[in-house]
Amino acid sequence: MSALTKLRPWLAAILGLIFTGFGHIYLRRWRRAAMWVLLVLAVAALFVPSGTLEALDAAETMSPSEFTSVLTELLPLLAVSFASVLDAFVIGFRQAAEAQAQAARSAVDDADDSAAAVSDPDSDAVTCPECGREVDADLDFCHWCTTRLDEPTDD
Repeated sequence: MSALTKLRPWLAAILGLIFTGFGHIYLRRWRRAAMWVLLVLAVAALFVPSGTLEALDAAETMSPSEFTSVLTELLPLLAVSFASVLDAFVIGFRQAAEAQAQAARSAVDDADDSAAAVSDPDSDAVTCPECGREVDADLDFCHWCTTRLDEPTDD
């Protein structure tokens, strides 16, 4: 697994912290990003009092107790935003696990395909592991798809 694949869930979570939906956009989950943004807007409209955001703009003149009450009123909005970050992290983690599993499957398939390309000494043709067509045993590549047929040797 590459270093970028390992960092993918964390990067999605950090982007989600910056703005709700950015982590999902990074993971190319467009509809899910739009759903989270709409959910945050709906929660803000339904559960956050209208004066709360205006009071937060004037935070420089706010006492600590007023700030605590404003923060308490923003709790539903913060909870949805945190759930979005967590969702982006989980999706990124799943994508990284799928990429690792796909790389493992690809390595096994490549090993099987290279074993299938080895020719029978009594036969005049081999089967190309890439396109499946028969190729002359004398050739080092498939003339249909240009895939190398011989195994490179370590000398």
